[in-house]
Amino acid sequence: MSGDSDCTRTSPSAGSPSDNELLPDRPKYVCSLSPDLITKAREELQEKPEWRLRDVQALRDMVCKDYPSLGTCLDDAFLLKFLRARKFDYDRALQLLVNYHTCRRSWPEVFNNLKPSAIKPVLESGFVTVLPRLDPEGRHVVCIRPDRWTPSNYPITENIRAIYLTLEKLIQSEETQVNGIVILADYKGVSLSKASHFGPFVAKKVIGILQDGFPIRIKAVNIINEPRIFKGIFAIIKPFLKEKIANRFFLHGSDLNSLHQNIPPVILPEEYGGTSGKLDISAWNELLLASEEDFLHDFSQLVLPCDSSPHDVLVSGDADEKQCDDSLRGMKPQLYYCY
Repeated sequence: MSGDSDCTRTSPSAGSPSDNELLPDRPKYVCSLSPDLITKAREELQEKPEWRLRDVQALRDMVCKDYPSLGTCLDDAFLLKFLRARKFDYDRALQLLVNYHTCRRSWPEVFNNLKPSAIKPVLESGFVTVLPRLDPEGRHVVCIRPDRWTPSNYPITENIRAIYLTLEKLIQSEETQVNGIVILADYKGVSLSKASHFGPFVAKKVIGILQDGFPIRIKAVNIINEPRIFKGIFAIIKPFLKEKIANRFFLHGSDLNSLHQNIPPVILPEEYGGTSGKLDISAWNELLLASEEDFLHDFSQLVLPCDSSPHDVLVSGDADEKQCDDSLRGMKPQLYYCY
């Protein structure tokens, strides 16, 4: 993502034959989708290649009219991610874009100084990685292992930063924008003390980002090796989940055969009964760390509006945090019971 965030420099209304000529400094979009994925995008996302740039321009016009100080990138490729994530519904895509920026500005512990080198300890721990092979639907599998995290080393927000950067990297691919992703979360060894760090405030923030504040399609969440404590964790998460997302959670316990019905063994590492060798985190870590300059450039396009301040954005967040802290106190007895 790159480009000009100044709405005064947008091109004329959709349909003008010289849009790209008027904005030579804005990268021209070139579709990289295969014919099969173009067909899939048409059928599942209502994306029509002949109308694609018209739709992008329509969203750009809406941003400039309704949110002229949003401080967002306006490149075709960047806006297209939000249209695809909301099946080319202009209003929903606009709301997703606004939410994307709101989330980033309302949680400075996560989004300040957000770059791969800043979360290198998390990457080296193996807390989050991406399997090297795609599933049969062409989706990347994001593997999350909470047992690799030692709370005394760094706060839980560092893990969230690592997951966010991983998703940002994945969504750069048009194939991922169309196919979505699958999550594989291994809760082996998660203790009560570790689970207590994931209270309602953090849960609400994370779920809010994944459901309503990030342009990615999460097609399945596979949970394995979940201990009894996970009942308490899921009790915290579930109130914030939309029904569609909640129905995409699959709890497999220690039953690898159940996992293999959703993710075939051929793409899984040996640790999960697969045939693709030992789980190797080095390739993904190297790819993410090598993207440092790209992230710095891309995030520099997302600027805080001059008529806003972090304090203004965080006022309501403080109230939410107090409310969620109260909820956490009510949840703790349940966590102990499950444990």
